[in-house]
Amino acid sequence: MEVDRVDGRTRNQLRPLACSRNLLNRAHGSARWSQGDTIVLAAVYGPKAGTRKNENPEKASIEVIWKPKTGQIGKPEKEYEMILKRTLQSICLLTVYPNTTTSIIVQVVNDDGSLLPCAINAACAALVDAGIPLKHLSVAICCCLEENGTVVLDPTKLEEQKMQAFAYLVFPNSVLSVLPQGPSSVESEPLEHGIITSVTHGVMSVDDYLHCLERGRSASAKISDFLRRSLQSQLPSDRSKAA
Repeated sequence: MEVDRVDGRTRNQLRPLACSRNLLNRAHGSARWSQGDTIVLAAVYGPKAGTRKNENPEKASIEVIWKPKTGQIGKPEKEYEMILKRTLQSICLLTVYPNTTTSIIVQVVNDDGSLLPCAINAACAALVDAGIPLKHLSVAICCCLEENGTVVLDPTKLEEQKMQAFAYLVFPNSVLSVLPQGPSSVESEPLEHGIITSVTHGVMSVDDYLHCLERGRSASAKISDFLRRSLQSQLPSDRSKAA
C-alpha cells in the first residue's frame, strides 16, 4: 500500500492507541486515552442525587464539561460538549438511576488531530471505570477526505488543515461481548451495522460519505478490539483496598 503520510502511515492506518484507567482518586471513574500525540483525560462524577432543571425526573441526566488545554471555551468546544452529551446519552442506561446527574469532565492534554473522537473514546472508558450501566460500548473515528476523493483515517492536526472535508463517526461495539466481572452492566445488542453519531464538516458527496462510513466502520472494529482488551486487562480489582 502507498505510504505518503508524514508519519509513515498508510491512509487506512491508525496511530498507536493507549488507554489507562482509575487515574484520579477523587473521581468515581477516569480514563486517559491517546491516539498518537492526541491525549485526552476524562473523569466521571456521579451518579449524584437530583437532576438539572428541565430534565426528565424519571431518567438520569448526563452533563459534559469540556476543558481545553489552554484558554477559554469557545464555540467549537461548546459543539463538542453537545455532541459528547448526545452520544453518551445514547449508550447509557438512563432509567437505572433516575433523578440523578452524572458529570463527565473532559480535559484536553494535547491536540494533534482527531480530538473529538479521542475524547469520546476516553469518556466511554471512564464511564466503564465508574461502573455506569451502559447499553453497549462505543468507539469513535475521524475520516478525512482529500481533494482527490481519497479517504484518510485518524488524521493529525497538520493533515486536518489540508483536507477538503471530514466526518466524525461513532459506532457501537463491533463484536457482541459483556465485560466479565466488571463493575458496569454492558448489555449485548446486535448493532454491528449501526451508527451512533455522525458529524460532517466541509463538502462531500453522498458517495464520498458512504466511502468514509465504510472505511470508518472497518477501522472501528480495530478500536473496539483494543478497547475491550484494555478494559478487561484493567478491571479495577484493587478498588476494595480502600474499604
